[in-house]
Amino acid sequence: MAGFLTGQEKSGSAPGAAARPGEAPAAADSGAPLGVYVHVPFCATTCDFCAFYQTVPKADAVPRYLAGIREEMALVDLSAGAAEAADVVGRGLPTPPRNTVQQRSPAGSGDPARQQTASRSASARRRVHTAFWGGGTPGLLRAGELEQLGRAMLDFCGGSAPAEWSVELAPATVTAERLAVLRQLGVTRISLGVQSFDDALLDALGRQHTPAQIRRAYDLIRAIGFPSVNLDLMFALPNQTEAQWRADVDAAVALAPDHLSTYCLTFEEDTALWVKLSQGKVKLDAEKEAVFYQRTWDYLAAAGYAQYEVSNFARPGHACAHNLNTWRMHEWIGFGPSAASQFAGERASNPPDLAQWHADLAAGRRATADRTALTPALLAADAVIFGLRMNEGVSLPHLQRRFPTAAWSGLHDLLPKLLIEGLVTASPEGGVRLTPRGRLLADAVGAEVLEAFAVEPKADAR
Repeated sequence: MAGFLTGQEKSGSAPGAAARPGEAPAAADSGAPLGVYVHVPFCATTCDFCAFYQTVPKADAVPRYLAGIREEMALVDLSAGAAEAADVVGRGLPTPPRNTVQQRSPAGSGDPARQQTASRSASARRRVHTAFWGGGTPGLLRAGELEQLGRAMLDFCGGSAPAEWSVELAPATVTAERLAVLRQLGVTRISLGVQSFDDALLDALGRQHTPAQIRRAYDLIRAIGFPSVNLDLMFALPNQTEAQWRADVDAAVALAPDHLSTYCLTFEEDTALWVKLSQGKVKLDAEKEAVFYQRTWDYLAAAGYAQYEVSNFARPGHACAHNLNTWRMHEWIGFGPSAASQFAGERASNPPDLAQWHADLAAGRRATADRTALTPALLAADAVIFGLRMNEGVSLPHLQRRFPTAAWSGLHDLLPKLLIEGLVTASPEGGVRLTPRGRLLADAVGAEVLEAFAVEPKADAR
């Protein structure tokens, strides 16, 4: 939506204060949240539904990837100037010359960017508040490789672990050795890709784990002592009944995780599931999806999980700060092939190809694909679209102060229509939230909001 780049985290939880919707970006490390996303592209096999970039590791692919992450991190400057650029964009002023993403020569120890990185003053660095490792399958890395990746990120963060640090793991890759390394590094949260507790449904999705492996992995995660644990589940799977979905939810709740993410199965192009859909082997059923959504909200509310976004539920204190900061249109920096960034006045992504990513790094480049300037109009539209997906909704007065030059008149013209249709509610203070019906139609509402921001502002009547 509005050029928003995907590939960020899919679930979450952890303690830590997050900024209020619409609050103005702060200057260097005085409160503006900054996230780091690391894409680990390796998978042993491809699940039928997965559209994220991935590749099977061969030969020296993993050591080269780990070295590449360090090279890419050396190209990014976390000095206060990055926050100042974001503050200028947020206030709707011209963006200053971009000087926070460094270009370097492919030299070795004499690399200017490396020398600059080494000489940065700790007091001038922006603090990284959240981190998330996704994939791919981060757990495919060996324990020692996970430690190397973690040390690289800690070095980038100035030696301090982010307050919230999440890592996605597949049940079949969870071992006590890997978990011990992650916990020692400072990881605070594990997101376990369960999808289902039903053998037949797991097989239909192409997942490579069993219900027994899920429970074993969960027990190991709890035994190591991670502060927060999320379980990812999927519903509206081909031939899945409501009874099967209820059994999956019950099985997940019985484990007592801190957070649950429940995603409706989507059919992405270039996936095996899309091919099956085009061949008529599986079918879309919008009515069934709506029932699953509503039942899920009811089930999890009764079990003590508060919904804070269309697909995310948490016990008190465990809503995902990384997700919240992303949806609130703060900044994050993505590392690794296909990783997206929203940083220093631009949105951009790395190429979804391991070889091309390495080639870019060798030439001293990063984030070369889909570059888009972060205009107030773009950020305002996305702040509303993604903010409405959260149960707390958005505060229009806050957002208008944050992005004063955006074209707000189109949204104000749209709101009465959304109110009449029962898709949103509005408070006298300017707060807007989706109704339960609106949450079912969140994508359609988002499309209307995007169109409203594209309307030219009306001329003042004279």
